[in-house]
Parts: sequence; structure tokens; C-alpha cells
Amino acid sequence: MSVGLLILFAILGAFICAKTRSAAGAVVFALVALVLFIGTPAGQGLPGVIGGLMSAVDQATTPALTGASETTTDG
Repeated sequence: MSVGLLILFAILGAFICAKTRSAAGAVVFALVALVLFIGTPAGQGLPGVIGGLMSAVDQATTPALTGASETTTDG
């Protein structure tokens, strides 16, 4: 059985669980699909992309949350 078919079944399982209002089952199936996708060559860069996105969000929100100003001085 190919990984693509397993991912498809996991996504289908998540959809079916969501339609039957079984949140735990939908989350489990979605996590299985995500882990299988990251294991493929197409999905190997996904953790790096998510890390970069989270870093950019952190850099953008930290000054607003701490009340620091973003002004810089030239030497």
C-alpha cells in the first residue's frame, strides 16, 4: 500500500469523524495524515517552513506584547 493512499484514507477518516462530531477521532486521523505527509519527500520541508513562520510571528508580536518600541538608533 502506498503512502499516498494511506494519507488519503487518514484524511477521509478525519472527515468522517468530523461529520459524526467525533472530535478526538478527527484529530487522531489528521495527526496520522500529517505524520505520514512529513515522512514523504514532498513534506520533509514542512517542519522548517512552520518553524520559520512561527519565528516571524514571534518577532512581529514580541514588541507589541512587551510594550517595547521598535525605534533603532544609528551609531
